[in-house]
Amino acid sequence: MTATVPAETPEVGAGRMSRREVLQALSGLMVGMFVSILASTVVANALPRIIADLNGTQTVYTWIVTTELLAMTATVPLWGKMADLYNKKLLIQLSLGLFVVGSLIAGLTPNVEVLLVSRVVQGIGAGGMTALATIVMAAMIPPRELGRYAGIFGAVFGVGTIAGPLIGGVLVDTSWLGWRWCFLIGVPFTLLSIFLLQRTLHLPVTRRKVKIDWLGALLITSGVSTVLVWSSLAGNKFAWASGWTALMVGGGLALLALAVWVESRADEPIVPLDIFRNRTVSLTTIASILVGVAMFGGTVFLSQYFQLSLGKSPTVAGLMSLPMILGLLVSSTVAGQLITKYGRWKRYLVAGAAVMVAGMLLLATIDAGTSILLLSVYMAVLGVGVGMLMQNLVLAAQNDVPAHELGAATSVLTFFRSMGGTIGVSALGAVLANRVATLSAEKLGPLTGGAPGGHGSTEVPDLSTLPEPVLRIIQDVYGTATGELFLVATPFAVLALLVVLFIREKPLHTLSGEERRAREEAAAVVPGAH
Repeated sequence: MTATVPAETPEVGAGRMSRREVLQALSGLMVGMFVSILASTVVANALPRIIADLNGTQTVYTWIVTTELLAMTATVPLWGKMADLYNKKLLIQLSLGLFVVGSLIAGLTPNVEVLLVSRVVQGIGAGGMTALATIVMAAMIPPRELGRYAGIFGAVFGVGTIAGPLIGGVLVDTSWLGWRWCFLIGVPFTLLSIFLLQRTLHLPVTRRKVKIDWLGALLITSGVSTVLVWSSLAGNKFAWASGWTALMVGGGLALLALAVWVESRADEPIVPLDIFRNRTVSLTTIASILVGVAMFGGTVFLSQYFQLSLGKSPTVAGLMSLPMILGLLVSSTVAGQLITKYGRWKRYLVAGAAVMVAGMLLLATIDAGTSILLLSVYMAVLGVGVGMLMQNLVLAAQNDVPAHELGAATSVLTFFRSMGGTIGVSALGAVLANRVATLSAEKLGPLTGGAPGGHGSTEVPDLSTLPEPVLRIIQDVYGTATGELFLVATPFAVLALLVVLFIREKPLHTLSGEERRAREEAAAVVPGAH
């Protein structure tokens, strides 16, 4: 005989937050989310000035970005697991506090060594904020209503990712501010976020005996960091097919294999392996990796294209990213509202993936002669696609896991999206460098040694020092190479579309994560309860 499952209605005294309280709490979350994402992107247009002022090398240039991204990506699963075990409010405030410390050290740094250390601290804090923001949302808002708010968060994530170079460019070009404010600008906003969360975020604290799998955490972090370090150095410091590649990839995979073995035997694993038995979680994870590779791997080089191929200043290059921001903001917000109204979400995943493919293909046609109007339309199309897809992948996974695994599921998706983005940036960056060198050799020949910097160099050229004929050729080279880069990234977007098609749509829950957790715990205490 089939047991009757009661309707999902909040119990009296369940403590659901009112819409006003939710919006107040979200204000603190959104501010924190924005500054943590901004930390990864705001230095993009400031790096040349930072390296010059601190007497850094080309290697340091890369690592200022990579160290923060590595620390953020590698620590996301640990933050997600702790969210399932400890007080979420304290954890999110701790992550923001770490971010403040890292930002202050970076803004006041006397040399590149201290700067790199500060970027690691920033990354750990940003990893916590990135993972915990969506976990806290799922804890206080039912999936049926989450679309209304998730769309806003998706927009914040996208705006922070794309607007960073604009803000960094303005700060660098403003004489009375300078590059140090690329780090310091986030401090007052982060402190405001901590204050707002203290005043407005009220979640029940579930006290139970906990045990963190520290060995698993160490192995996961070490394995992932090794692979990501390899992806950032391969094709630059050593060849893709080399002894170093075999050593680092083999070592990283061995550590991850050992981590899987440890996790399968741990009482409280950092990443519960049985979560991947869930079809929706597995498919959304794969899609998140592919979206990370396609979106981050392609768009991160647009700022360079604006400056080197189109000859724009850092500030103007940042402004040119606004069509993508607008497309992402509108589509994520509208899709979220429609999901909340009608309760259907898969159509937006499919449409978003298809539009993202179209945007990548359009951007694959750009070169040094592409008009600003056409370029803006292409970027807006890509922004619309990413806006409908990225945050709703998280919504689909959160809706299909037990409440006690919300943190793990959310952090797994965030982790793999970040890892896909990191590997995408590294791999596609190597592709871009090789194409620039090859095209330069073909068009310039012995005149400059076959590369922009001359003498076989692959360094980024200083356009102001080049004679007019060479300048035009270099601009054409970077325009052509960037278009080809999007063509290389397009298959990843196509694969993401195919994966999304296999995700099975399920009705959205009408209880918040905390209410579902309470019901699950009651069912465990009372045999036969559902």
